[in-house]
Amino acid sequence: MVSQTSIDQFKAELRGWLGQPTDSGYDTDRKVYNGMINRRPRLIAHCADVADVIAAVNFGRENKMLVAIRGGGHNAGGLGVCDDGLVIDLSGIRYTRVDPEARTVRVGGGCTWGDVDHATHAFGQATPSGIISTTGVGGLTLGGGLGHLTRKCGLTIDNLLAADVVLADGRLVSASPKQNDDLFWAIRGGGGNFGVVTSFLFRTHPIQTVYAGPMLWPLEQATEVLQWYREFITKAPDDINGFFAFLTVPPGPPFPAHLHNKKMCGVVWCYTGQLEKAEEVFKPIRGFRTPALDLVGPLPQPALQGMFDALYPPGLQWYWKADFVNTLSDEAIALHVKHGSQIPTMHSTMHLYPINGAAHRVGKKDTAWSFREANWAEVIVGVDPDRANNERIIKWSREYFDALHPHSAGGAYVNFMMDEGEDRIKATYRDNYPRLAAVKKKYDPANLFRVNQNIKPAV
Repeated sequence: MVSQTSIDQFKAELRGWLGQPTDSGYDTDRKVYNGMINRRPRLIAHCADVADVIAAVNFGRENKMLVAIRGGGHNAGGLGVCDDGLVIDLSGIRYTRVDPEARTVRVGGGCTWGDVDHATHAFGQATPSGIISTTGVGGLTLGGGLGHLTRKCGLTIDNLLAADVVLADGRLVSASPKQNDDLFWAIRGGGGNFGVVTSFLFRTHPIQTVYAGPMLWPLEQATEVLQWYREFITKAPDDINGFFAFLTVPPGPPFPAHLHNKKMCGVVWCYTGQLEKAEEVFKPIRGFRTPALDLVGPLPQPALQGMFDALYPPGLQWYWKADFVNTLSDEAIALHVKHGSQIPTMHSTMHLYPINGAAHRVGKKDTAWSFREANWAEVIVGVDPDRANNERIIKWSREYFDALHPHSAGGAYVNFMMDEGEDRIKATYRDNYPRLAAVKKKYDPANLFRVNQNIKPAV
């Protein structure tokens, strides 16, 4: 039990502020993106700077508290919050600095990808992130980072140049190829296991306007679309990215009224090549089968990144299941069509994110991310605003996953995983797991940072 005197002293140390259950705004303060998560931390340290993070880590360790780290709060399993412990909230450490000559961007640990996109876009630059701009930079990066630019630029971790990390003993260190290179290797895919990352330095790329957006086809064409897509995206030039989805068309603009609430399949495209060549490049795509809806055209990169923000606001109920996928057999496609056509709610979906192209040209031992040979990261998400539908969306997600898992490569993108146990984590890191456990022992031997997809310190 932490004494009130200790809490008062800790509170006085912070330049930020300390949230507690007695505060009037506590129930809002403890929320994360996934409304299915309902945890009640004892303390929430809203850190204003690195000094606050050091103080919070020291306080948590000295008082033997369970510690969770919250950046954007988007983590699938709600691992940015814990029951009866200390949440180290980084949202106040929110800054960006673009160096246009060096083509880098320095990002505070509390930033969202919308912050980064806004900053880099002004210089005609971008760095790979996800597909929702409200996602936190920290969580997405440490888990690997995949999205619209994966085939062109690689994973987010492939563009990470350095990071500042507060360790479990309260020290601040830099991690890069030249400093603490073992730590730098581990944080590129190993999640939040090794410390609190207070800043990231990313490489940027000359990407400002993309040719992008969704194409939708009738559900009855899903088999043909998937068969065509598996061949196309595995051979496409790196400039073309496109993730496949089963979805229900939202009942509002920009979607036409005759498609509202209709179950369909689609691909969300992102072409980063020369805009004057885009129409020619997309001729074979449009020529495969005329889409029922084609919203693909020139877009500012931040507009693409924020395209789905309004559809997926914070507070929806989310249940996630995921796998890595090497090949899409006809049998697997048939199962996708069977379960994908049974989407239970308007927000529920299945995505197949391509992770080939540039992401394939990094060795499986070069970073903690092991599945460099996989062609897709599959995610099945049951989503709905109403908690009363949780049983329904969980059942659909599990049944879909159980049917497709035998056709997977094993393991999964850690940012898409919920609480699935140690075996699943080991399957995700494969031969890299022993090295990760050794790095964990060196930097966090007591496993202070364990509210994550936990890698236990080597014995």
